[in-house]
Amino acid sequence: MATAVEDASPQEIVPSVSEDATMDESEEAKTERAVKQVEFYFADSNLPFDKFMWGLHSANDEHWVPLETVTSFKRMKEFQTFGKDWIVSAIRKLSTLLEVDETATNVRRTTEVQEPKGQHERSVYAKGFGPDAPDLQKKLEAFFSKFGNINAVRMRRVDKSKEFKGSVFVEFTDFETVDKFVNADPKPTWEGKELLVMTKEAYCEMKIKEKGLTGKSAAVRKDTIAKRGFNAFREMAKDKGTSSSSTKAEKPGIKLDFMGSKITVQVEDGVGSINKEDVPFVQGATLKFEGDVGDVSFNQIKDPLRDRFERVPYIQHNRGDSWGLLGFDKKLEKEDIQFVEESCKIEGKTIKWSVPPEDEEHEFQINRANFAASRVVSISNSKSNRGGRGGRGGRGGRGGRGGGRGGGRDWKQKDKEKAADKKPLSGEQAGEKRKRAVEPDGGPDTGVRGAAVPLVRSTSKKAKTEES
Repeated sequence: MATAVEDASPQEIVPSVSEDATMDESEEAKTERAVKQVEFYFADSNLPFDKFMWGLHSANDEHWVPLETVTSFKRMKEFQTFGKDWIVSAIRKLSTLLEVDETATNVRRTTEVQEPKGQHERSVYAKGFGPDAPDLQKKLEAFFSKFGNINAVRMRRVDKSKEFKGSVFVEFTDFETVDKFVNADPKPTWEGKELLVMTKEAYCEMKIKEKGLTGKSAAVRKDTIAKRGFNAFREMAKDKGTSSSSTKAEKPGIKLDFMGSKITVQVEDGVGSINKEDVPFVQGATLKFEGDVGDVSFNQIKDPLRDRFERVPYIQHNRGDSWGLLGFDKKLEKEDIQFVEESCKIEGKTIKWSVPPEDEEHEFQINRANFAASRVVSISNSKSNRGGRGGRGGRGGRGGRGGGRGGGRDWKQKDKEKAADKKPLSGEQAGEKRKRAVEPDGGPDTGVRGAAVPLVRSTSKKAKTEES
């Protein structure tokens, strides 16, 4: 099968080739390879997870996609010299998945798109492949094909620079092949060196444990790795849910103010999260601290920064670790970094400050946004639960009709006095206040900021985490 770079656009997808493929491959092999590449763009394992391709596929009711667009992708360029008629003839002759229209200008699937099952469970993680090379993808495809049929080999890259990380995610077609690969004896090797291999599930658990995440934070992290960003089935489910609730009052969406941008918060089963592609990457807005900081408190680091920065930074630090990260709401200037280095000198502690690598910083900002989204939805749910009958201020509750302290006529009089001193919000202002939420402030004594989001505490006794 054809393969794809992780989170890549269609232009970065490369075709499947056999292990003994060479520059002198036969005409038949070249034709088969071209067809397999086009088929991959439309395959269940790629189409619904590729935002660009899905946009082409859903642009018209009959799902025709311009052949000219498909053949313009980077990995199809080697076949362009053969001409459009050659590609059309190849698809019509060899493909059962695709069909070309009568005008030979459009191509589409012959079957409905089906949501693949168990993609996460059928995938493995492997690391130790060295530096990138022009033919590395083909070699990786041939290597993993030794173990069984594959749907995709995704070279993991740094989001911004696209630098190869030396590791891959591989989706096999069946669970048996996953077991065969992970438990191979001897262990799989690359250029004579043993690879680090595990299931994708085990990789998720490893990263969660490394970061000391638990509860909702762990679930969000795992979901981020598993979802691979865009998911057409998830988007269609949300649209369906919206249209089917026309008889109900529409609930305002939640917008998260994050790093100068507004991000739509996704809510599933009462848990808030974000699509990682919606998170703006602000390079240089993070500082890493290292040294004798195992028992350093948040206040020791944050207090000296309050006068300098409008919002105190988000801190990620697991108790006992010798490092941590500070996330600011904008790119830091040289003077800002110097101020942090000079101000955050803790007596008896040696701290080294640095700007983390781009990929580490980007992942950190995605985690920040996910954590903030989770907290915003959690607070929203808490408010909804308190607002019913029997809650504070409701019938039978504290201050309610016939309730506890402040019952009877006194509470009505007090409400009138408060209302006289308080300027009411307009309908538009009230609506905006419901729809927008500011990223939670991390200060232990700052409390509310913008949208009544309280301070964020650690999600566990081990992991110390605050949000700014």
